[in-house]
Amino acid sequence: MTTIRLCRSDEYATMLAIINAAAEAYRGVIPSDCWHEPYMSLKELETEIAASVTFFAYEANGQLIGVMGIQHIADVDLIRHAYVLPGNQHRGIGSALLSHLQKNLSTRRMLVGTWTAAEWAIHFYERYGFELVSPLQKTSLLRTSWTISERQIETSVVLANPPLAAI
Repeated sequence: MTTIRLCRSDEYATMLAIINAAAEAYRGVIPSDCWHEPYMSLKELETEIAASVTFFAYEANGQLIGVMGIQHIADVDLIRHAYVLPGNQHRGIGSALLSHLQKNLSTRRMLVGTWTAAEWAIHFYERYGFELVSPLQKTSLLRTSWTISERQIETSVVLANPPLAAI
């Protein structure tokens, strides 16, 4: 049996295990100065939650195997920290989480930021109607909607659904 539900505070360790295991895909792909271990710490997770990122879990047979967050910022909704436990990827879990957020939690434009080198993530979001925004829009959006370093801004992209008009 599978369920998509809100993550609970007693599941932080499991959420971090999923995030950090799945983020291994970035090792050697993203700039080395942007990689750190763990990829996400407990403090970072708590900071994200305190900043109103709401995490949802994909649970199968009582086990969490995927997480995805959503954050309502100004007039958009940000997809945040979308990860599926390795060994369970390419089975529709990320799709189910994204569809759940799109259908049940968002009536506004959705944005997602990811690493430029994470082509697999870009292609995933493009399959669901997201389109890359222009480089100028990307920089502006990352500076106003996310709290990330200038280096991460340089090495990231933003996708929007519905698409933004290019400027």
